[in-house]
Amino acid sequence: MNNAEAPANLASTFVVLDPKFNAESIAVSDTIYAELDKRFDNFKNHLLIASHRFGDNWPTWEVHPHGDEVVCLTSGDAEFVMRQNGVDSTVRLSSPGAFVVVPRNTWHTALIHAPSTMIFITPGQATENRELPPE
Repeated sequence: MNNAEAPANLASTFVVLDPKFNAESIAVSDTIYAELDKRFDNFKNHLLIASHRFGDNWPTWEVHPHGDEVVCLTSGDAEFVMRQNGVDSTVRLSSPGAFVVVPRNTWHTALIHAPSTMIFITPGQATENRELPPE
């Protein structure tokens, strides 16, 4: 008989890495982001490892001022639009394992060309989300 723990799944359990790279599993809930901010000092010096599934284009843009974000496609087809100094560039992720590094302080959004699942490694401190007008 095997006494090993059952594996967790990023769709229902995110992972937080603290400043010393200790990992803690956190169950996903409707209030996960508020809980993370409260529990982990507004996410100062922490990283979030999460998975999200998207069927539609992102309705907002976001930015991470405290580090680069890594996004890896596990299924689907998505295009990341990144805006730096008023100039947009795009990276299309269309095969499993394709990834993009979104540089610190870069506003970004995603256009979803087919239902997509992605893994995110995010420096969450002071992340902002908002609608930005097209330039």
